[in-house]
Amino acid sequence: MFTGIIEAVGVIKTINVNAQGARLVIATHDLDMSDVKLGDSIATNGICLTVVEVNNSKGNGSYSADVSNETLQRTGFVNYQVGSKVNLEKAMLASTRFGGHMVSGHVDGVSEILAINNNGNSIEYWLSMPGDLAHYIAEKGSVTIDGTSLTVNALAEDGSVGKFRLTIVPHTVKSTIFGDYQVGTKVNIEVDLIARYLERLLTKSEQKESAPRSNVSEAMLLKAGFIK
Repeated sequence: MFTGIIEAVGVIKTINVNAQGARLVIATHDLDMSDVKLGDSIATNGICLTVVEVNNSKGNGSYSADVSNETLQRTGFVNYQVGSKVNLEKAMLASTRFGGHMVSGHVDGVSEILAINNNGNSIEYWLSMPGDLAHYIAEKGSVTIDGTSLTVNALAEDGSVGKFRLTIVPHTVKSTIFGDYQVGTKVNIEVDLIARYLERLLTKSEQKESAPRSNVSEAMLLKAGFIK
């Protein structure tokens, strides 16, 4: 589990494609790797990856992680190359200050940057809204873009395609890869975790699933002496 508060910006050092997907090596730069061990999770552009090799050298750390074909197909990793920058966040601790929102690291799809506009000292980004995710995205609700916890400021229609707006303050631009985005950039999107589970609960309620039948009968209870 993550908070969506980016801790550092890393760089992809190597990509080795194999039959199962790919193995990546990520240079972590400013990320504190002193407490990272094999099997730990690190959100890499919002994708929860498991560390399979680690170099804890201060200022020159790195980790390796395997990416499945499923992840390559459902995320923006297919567009990445050696030298690409990625947002990094280690898995949250029970004692971590919860500055963002609950982020699972399970990317739901890919969105595209449609427009970038200056607004005072902030920058507004308009992003496409994948049709199958549109009902999860609400004005003033939370969304995760490349691992960054953000607030949706507005919703709009662009022809037959929905879009939403994010207003990014200078600190976020400086501390993440948002400053490298251009119109046409593809980004990973994870919708609000609570919205997904709420939909599932409501859907099951509407289906009115019958409760499983019990094998306990009155005759059985009489025979066992529980009732007279």
